[in-house]
Amino acid sequence: MSKELEAFLEYITIIRSLSPKTVSAYRSDLREIELITHKSLIDLDSVSIFTTLSPINNKRTLNRKLSALNSFLDFCHRHQYDSTLSKFPLSKLPKSLPKYVPYESIMSSLNSIDTSNWIGMRDYALILFLYATGTRISECLEVKEEDIQGQWLRVRHGKGDKERYIPIAQESLDVLRRYQEAMPFGHKALWVNYRGQSLSRISAFKICQKYLGTSPHSLRHSYATGLILGGADLRVVQELLGHASLLTTQIYTHVQKHNLHDTVISCHPMSKETT
Repeated sequence: MSKELEAFLEYITIIRSLSPKTVSAYRSDLREIELITHKSLIDLDSVSIFTTLSPINNKRTLNRKLSALNSFLDFCHRHQYDSTLSKFPLSKLPKSLPKYVPYESIMSSLNSIDTSNWIGMRDYALILFLYATGTRISECLEVKEEDIQGQWLRVRHGKGDKERYIPIAQESLDVLRRYQEAMPFGHKALWVNYRGQSLSRISAFKICQKYLGTSPHSLRHSYATGLILGGADLRVVQELLGHASLLTTQIYTHVQKHNLHDTVISCHPMSKETT
């Protein structure tokens, strides 16, 4: 690893206090480029960079690596490792609406789970908890019993290490308690596998895929969409989701527009006229 990259990783760890996961992602992406080119990042020209990254077909993955590279180069320029300031443009991503699962479909799928054993009870509780809180799967899997305070969930390690509180529906709390009573292990983590070890992200994804045919992240979108359709303010949704910027939450404005359209069609006198 080049000395410049080491200095950059130390900077984002200590000075900027980025989360360990974010630092690890930067390290992985930037170190990969160095290993492929056998050169320090600071010695690479634009042709070398694009030649290295051109095989990547996934635009989101490409943009993540370019963003990491831009952050590194900006750091090098500001700390006088390099006199020039280079910045690589990111690929334009097509706008896509969040996928969500309707409430009725979620509840119907939950009813198909065999809750006569603790594993089935866990799966039921996990899916309902994800939908009831809108947490990221990483946040959900890190929840401990002491993080649930009455009808509130304390998210201690959100994105950017920000803390927030989320109200939890009573139905989800009731199912969660039934799961805890049925679980045969004593464990600090709330969600465990059949060995009594902390549940992994892969296992959580398989659970959602098995019963809903979708990912845990879709349940987060379903939570937000349900709030918007129920009339929640966009800034409230931003706070509940833990978005740093309202721009991130604004992807849900399509739901508001759709809701307004349906309201006009069903309520406005002109919409009821027949031709």
